[in-house]
Amino acid sequence: MMLANPRILNDTDQSPYYDERNLILKGVIMDLKDHIRGIPDFPKPGILFYDISTLLAEPDAWQVAMGRMAKIVSRHQPDILAGLDARGFLVAAPLALKLGLGFTMVRKKGKLPGETIQYDYDLEYGSNTIEIQADCVKPGQRVVILDDLLATGGTMEAAIKLFKDVGAEVVGTACMIELTFLNGRERLDGVPFDTLVAYDD
Repeated sequence: MMLANPRILNDTDQSPYYDERNLILKGVIMDLKDHIRGIPDFPKPGILFYDISTLLAEPDAWQVAMGRMAKIVSRHQPDILAGLDARGFLVAAPLALKLGLGFTMVRKKGKLPGETIQYDYDLEYGSNTIEIQADCVKPGQRVVILDDLLATGGTMEAAIKLFKDVGAEVVGTACMIELTFLNGRERLDGVPFDTLVAYDD
């Protein structure tokens, strides 16, 4: 088995990317929900869409969100971070860069070049397929899978099974937002899951 990446986040890291102590010293405890907007009836009637675009556009909120996520992810001592298509790339790629880790994409069928490995999974109505490139991880590598939001957990569950099938060790999962009323974390095969903010309805 490969050793975990030795570069981890610690309390001595002075990068502002990780450190919100300056905000705390100013008496500011940032609530990330203040920077996430709800858009009703998107992508279809009856759905309330939690949009992180407003958070991404606010530098302090984006830095704080990534700092908090970095602390979560680094606890798992990963070798590589995987982002789910497509907003998961926005979370996983900058974290991998800052933590000195590799990054790989989990994409919808037909979107990746070269040899790929597929995983088919069922949806409420129909099915879907996700893919990774065949050489993106090595057996024994420690993987953390990231997305922007966990809803029913179907795609995250499929990604966990896909990486396990190729011999990787899935040591954690995380999202910026969890819709707790959909019970998605119950589908994650016992893999640890963390979130920055949760909505109960």
